[in-house]
Amino acid sequence: MGRGTLRCKIITLRPPSPADERGVALIEFALVLPLVLVLLLGMIDVGKAFNYWNDETHLANEAARAAAVNNSPDPNWAANKTTAAYKINAAIKNQADSAELRNGGNSISQPNGSPGGVTICIWFPGVARGTNPVPPAAWAAGQPVQVVVRARYKWLGYLVRRGLRANSDLTATSTMRIEQPPTNPTSASSTDAYTASVNNTC
Repeated sequence: MGRGTLRCKIITLRPPSPADERGVALIEFALVLPLVLVLLLGMIDVGKAFNYWNDETHLANEAARAAAVNNSPDPNWAANKTTAAYKINAAIKNQADSAELRNGGNSISQPNGSPGGVTICIWFPGVARGTNPVPPAAWAAGQPVQVVVRARYKWLGYLVRRGLRANSDLTATSTMRIEQPPTNPTSASSTDAYTASVNNTC
């Protein structure tokens, strides 16, 4: 019998070249980048929404205080008491820190989704919601007056032209006791400093 020869083939492993490592790193970066961007933009958007809600809270407090004393912060109101643009509803809205809250934009619309900024609604919680007409006893001295500031926030609205389908209502309320009673705030032609909800609901 002949003797066979055993041959061994030695396989040597060469370390990957720097070019290979750069390719792997680029692929990993491309896979992770979208997730990182969504998290980062999401955190920015949450901060923006919280800032808008905080501004709404300030506006509600200012409006409730002005309504309690029946005096608009707009300096033109004293000489033009029937002009809606100078009443508390419009004057307080114009005090918003952001142009989006004042006029609407990519992230902010009215509560019903139509274009525009925050809405400022004033009503009297001392009588039942939906009461129409609202009795004068509702705005007598010592009765509560409540301001509701509301807007719809479209999440990541600045990233996508029309934003995501997800949206949230940002609402702030403030209630105070009436110190200076109005005459008839539910009438648009009244000389009062504000226009209240006709059917006493916000």
